[in-house]
Amino acid sequence: MTYDDDELLPLSGIQHYSFCPRQWALIHMAQEWAENALTVQGGIVHKRAHDASLRERRGDTIELRSVNVCSRRLGLVGQCDVVEFTQTESGVTLAGEEGLWSVFPIEYKRGHRKSIDADRLQLCAQAMALEEMLCCEIGEACLYYHETRSRERVILDSALREETRRCAREMHRLFSRKHIPRARSRPSCRSCSIKDVCLPATAKRESVSGYYQRRIGEVL
Repeated sequence: MTYDDDELLPLSGIQHYSFCPRQWALIHMAQEWAENALTVQGGIVHKRAHDASLRERRGDTIELRSVNVCSRRLGLVGQCDVVEFTQTESGVTLAGEEGLWSVFPIEYKRGHRKSIDADRLQLCAQAMALEEMLCCEIGEACLYYHETRSRERVILDSALREETRRCAREMHRLFSRKHIPRARSRPSCRSCSIKDVCLPATAKRESVSGYYQRRIGEVL
């Protein structure tokens, strides 16, 4: 199955979905986004990563920033913070460059390495989009955490890829139904940028239209 242009969802949403499906639905369907200290810091980190002179060469490595990517198989579209191309004996061709190049995506994050796979799933989706666009195979990629100034190399194995596909399918399923999952309070809710919108939990599941009607009623 492949998706048309008007069916594509933001690739970055897979990180939100994995963290909390309700957070993803409120951000990407109900358009709720409140900046807290964490999201502001995250925006600064990404601004630096996307600061584009866009292209930098160091020896046999070319670094491209703000690389637009799209996967019609996943139905996701977005940007890679950085993609490193290193000259090798096998790989992809680059316009204006000789030889073949390996492909290595890097995603910049504000905090530190996490036990959950949310960041890794976003990175995997970026790599799968690059594979689809460049007709190549990418075995590993990298997360860079600004708080600890450290890199985490991520192996893009079959389990991570399948979970990426599953999340993308579920995102499309919820989006097509315009369904916002029920709120469930968890420890991670404390750092969520939309906790004041999301909580307290409503007693029933609601559609986006129902959500807006309820919010309008509260204002009036």
